[in-house]
Amino acid sequence: MTPLPRSFYDRDTVTVAHELLGAYLVHDVAGETRVGKIVEVEAYLGEEDLAAHSSRGLTPRTRILFGPPGFAYVYLIYGIHCCLNVVTEREGNACAVLLRALEPVRNVHERTCGPGLLCRAMGIDLRCNGHDLLSGNLFVAARMDEEERCIVARPRIGVAYAGDWAAKPLRFYLAENPHVSKR
Repeated sequence: MTPLPRSFYDRDTVTVAHELLGAYLVHDVAGETRVGKIVEVEAYLGEEDLAAHSSRGLTPRTRILFGPPGFAYVYLIYGIHCCLNVVTEREGNACAVLLRALEPVRNVHERTCGPGLLCRAMGIDLRCNGHDLLSGNLFVAARMDEEERCIVARPRIGVAYAGDWAAKPLRFYLAENPHVSKR
């Protein structure tokens, strides 16, 4: 498996979100390669998106979002759970896709149906913030099959504070996959 090129991430965020479904998240943890198939994501559309961290502008925490595409933005929720986003679009747009759920493929033995569980099972923590996803030890690899995928679009989870943005169908998942966090 090889990392997707930077050009994959340097596109419209919703397009990237759709194309991440069925791709593989790969992380080498202490010599063990963990692999999970991405089955659920959420798109965050930059500073105008009130659910996005970038809606408050450029801060030390969000500087990765404003950088070039193809980097990991990892943050803590509730002070305990890490969440992994991939930065998308051109530098300065502050867009990203949150990885919400994986189907375990190799050396993943814990639950992966939720962004915090996904990170724990894959060995992803705050040290991965700012990591270049074109590296050989934490990256996304292309889908291996060309079969048609049925993608479901729903509102994102846990963003009720974001007004009209909370209702936008920016959460995407593979229909019928048992590892999706919420239907």
